[in-house]
Amino acid sequence: MAAFTSAIPAALSMPLYGSFLSDEQFQCSICLDVFTNPSSTPCGHSFCMGCISRYWEGLKVCQCPLCKKTFHKRPDLHINRTLREITEQFRSMSGAEGGDEVVGRESKGLTGGGGGHGGMPKNLLNQLKKKLHRSLQNSQAVTITDDHFQDHSIQVSCSPVTTSLPSLEPNHGPLAALNHTSASPPPPFAHSSGRRRFTVSGAASSHHLPVCDIHQRGILIYCRTDQVCICPECETADHLYHDTVTIKDRWMETKAQLHASEQSIQDMIRERFNKMEEIRASLSEMKLAVERETAGSVCLFSALVSAAERSQAELMEVMEMNCRAAEHQARATIRQLELEVEELQSRGSALARLAQSDDLVHCVKTFPIVTSLPPAKDWSRVSLNTDLGTGTIYRSMVALVERFQAELRSVAETGFPASGLDRTQPRVKTVQEFAVDVTLDSNTAHPRLILSDDMKSVRCGDRHQPIPGNPERFDRVVCVLGKEAISSGRHYWEVEVGGKTDWDLGVAKQSVIRKGKIEVNPTNGFWFLSLRDKSKYAVRSEPHTDVHLGLHPQKIGVFVDFEKGQVSFYNVDARVHIYTFNDPFTECIYPFFSPCTNKSGKNDGPLVITPVNAMS
Repeated sequence: MAAFTSAIPAALSMPLYGSFLSDEQFQCSICLDVFTNPSSTPCGHSFCMGCISRYWEGLKVCQCPLCKKTFHKRPDLHINRTLREITEQFRSMSGAEGGDEVVGRESKGLTGGGGGHGGMPKNLLNQLKKKLHRSLQNSQAVTITDDHFQDHSIQVSCSPVTTSLPSLEPNHGPLAALNHTSASPPPPFAHSSGRRRFTVSGAASSHHLPVCDIHQRGILIYCRTDQVCICPECETADHLYHDTVTIKDRWMETKAQLHASEQSIQDMIRERFNKMEEIRASLSEMKLAVERETAGSVCLFSALVSAAERSQAELMEVMEMNCRAAEHQARATIRQLELEVEELQSRGSALARLAQSDDLVHCVKTFPIVTSLPPAKDWSRVSLNTDLGTGTIYRSMVALVERFQAELRSVAETGFPASGLDRTQPRVKTVQEFAVDVTLDSNTAHPRLILSDDMKSVRCGDRHQPIPGNPERFDRVVCVLGKEAISSGRHYWEVEVGGKTDWDLGVAKQSVIRKGKIEVNPTNGFWFLSLRDKSKYAVRSEPHTDVHLGLHPQKIGVFVDFEKGQVSFYNVDARVHIYTFNDPFTECIYPFFSPCTNKSGKNDGPLVITPVNAMS
């Protein structure tokens, strides 16, 4: 303190008021005005008594506006008399001309005038020294540091003092320059963009943080309630009662989730790679089986009479078509798995980059987007059907050699559902044996459906028709059943779908629920193929299965083998097998037709039951 006193004479020869003091050192961070009855919180920060009382008014848990320290019990506040005396002394020094005029000119002298016209009272530093000593004892101090003297300003800090005062010897520390007679006087006080300003909005010199677009303050806080990054002024204005933490704390919480998310994605990638290998292995096994069966069939048919040669060719065709259908299904499935793997790898890479990033705000904002995975398909039940369907053929030939011709014809019929429609003349004749005449049952039609007079076509109207609500009628799903029940044998019919955007075709068992909301799947007695949005084909299996078709069918063929529990669908024009259900039937089933809603005329076309063309 003696060194401090010895430096006063030299200091008094300089315009200290303009160099060291400004209204910003005595500003309340809430009202941004000079302190009025300053009061200090337990964390060491000071505010006007009225400002901090209004800030905490009505709050159950009090929080410091600057450091965000939480006080579960409202502190008992008292006026900081030392800081109030310093503030009042500053007010008296400012004079009638205001702080801006004092800052803009040199001091007229420090040894007289009592502070008028911007001058500094002669005994100001002695008073400050005494007040510093009292404040140190109360842990609420005015701290003078080397950095502050280098910036030609006095920083008023309301945080507890944790270090001793710097050296104030005449030739050391911040006052050394004041004793150097050749040193040029420090420049008058001026606002600097690099100054550290203590307000509710935080330090303005935090250049490494992004700046709030609204308040031009550093973004320091994350609001859990609204899931946004904000500055302290945003919190005071719009997020006062929300759950908030610092950006750093939020990033530490987020970073803890990174490993689990990365592990989850790696597990999903591994699962899909395993499924791709399984499908490739099944496809290779099927190709080997085709080769093996082809060689065996050639040896078998070479010993038979020429009458069996045509049947031999048909069997070869069955196996080749099954193989092609399996290859097509395998390629489509593998491609879909590859796309999912690419997406997962991309998200995995993004998570890895987040883990290495220093931009905490970007990481917090990006993490929910990267980890929100799109709906993924359950691949656990997807497999490749490797059954060639030739076992029945060989067993029939061994047991019924004398009926060779008849059995080969039966083989062709058995192979039909798995191989699709054949456009050669013999195959058409086989199909014709199972073609049936299907008509619609008006008693089951939804009230919005309009049926043709011959009961061969159906479309959806704009409004309900005044028809009886009999028990067999569907009242929510816009569908209709065929009139003819299927309880045995093989049946085939064709339906023209044309350019419709949505439809459902298949079969339904007699006891299905017809009133209210219906869940369509084989368990509830529905087996059908669907089209949605003009391009999304799917079968209502368990789980739901998407069907990828290269050509959009204009006519759908439906084949039912009641004894084998098979329902197959075909693209008639392209002669392509689409899908086959394999479920045992326990009761009568009926053809099922749904043109779906007309979508304001976009899906107004009818479903038409057409005759099976023997020449097609």
